[in-house]
Amino acid sequence: MFKIGEFSKLTQVSIRMLRYYDEVGLLKPEQVDPFTGYRLYSVEQIPVLNKIVFLRDVGFNISEIAVVMSKWNDAFVTEQLEQKSREIEQNIQEEQQRLAKIKLAKADINRDKIQIHYNVSIKDIPSYQVVSIRRVIPDYYGEGQLWKELSAFAEERQLVISNNTFSIYHDTEYKETEVDVEVCAQTTSVGESEGDFAFRMTEPVPYMASTMVYGEFTNIAKAYLAFANWLSEHNQYEMAGGSRQIVHRGPWNEENPEKYLTEIQVALKKRDMSS
Repeated sequence: MFKIGEFSKLTQVSIRMLRYYDEVGLLKPEQVDPFTGYRLYSVEQIPVLNKIVFLRDVGFNISEIAVVMSKWNDAFVTEQLEQKSREIEQNIQEEQQRLAKIKLAKADINRDKIQIHYNVSIKDIPSYQVVSIRRVIPDYYGEGQLWKELSAFAEERQLVISNNTFSIYHDTEYKETEVDVEVCAQTTSVGESEGDFAFRMTEPVPYMASTMVYGEFTNIAKAYLAFANWLSEHNQYEMAGGSRQIVHRGPWNEENPEKYLTEIQVALKKRDMSS
């Protein structure tokens, strides 16, 4: 049997952590001297402690470690490690997004906060004959998959579609998840709807506010702020539903993100000024 100091030395785990694992029930001493109160550990407990330390080092918290230790077998441990791996990958993506935002903020500061000016104009958008696919997707990054599916659908059925394509965001509010998106391609073809795919005429929009966004897609948020400022100055208009997006230059035809060109459109209506 080893005293706690000896066990700490042999396992390279601090006395503080050994006491903590005792308190939370992860690793109780093999014995506690009834006269001195000293914690005593056995050599058989070293592999158990090694498992605890391993799980801690790969990101498991105390409650998760307790579950894994209580059900330890190869299949269960493998499943838990795969799940933890997915969690870590998700966290890495979120941290990368935060880093990107920090870099953008630093760039703004380094440029003495020079602001891009977005010119807002009003368009009368007619109805278009389109083939489209509409679906609620996990987030905006899933839009690329919709375009792939629409392209495959058109190719399989030998549809004649133009390069005039656009996305319609049907949500009237900004949503980070479960986004209602429809991607559309103008076509002269008419057919029967199949599943998520539809042949339809889009709704005309007599008052569509439009602005061009140059550069990376992260600039789009600033364009919406420009719309907010524009609406505050033109109070004869108010928002009327969803928005559209047309990517004139994007990853498929432009390697440099700084040269992307995206048109943002927001449907408006004339405000009732009589009251």
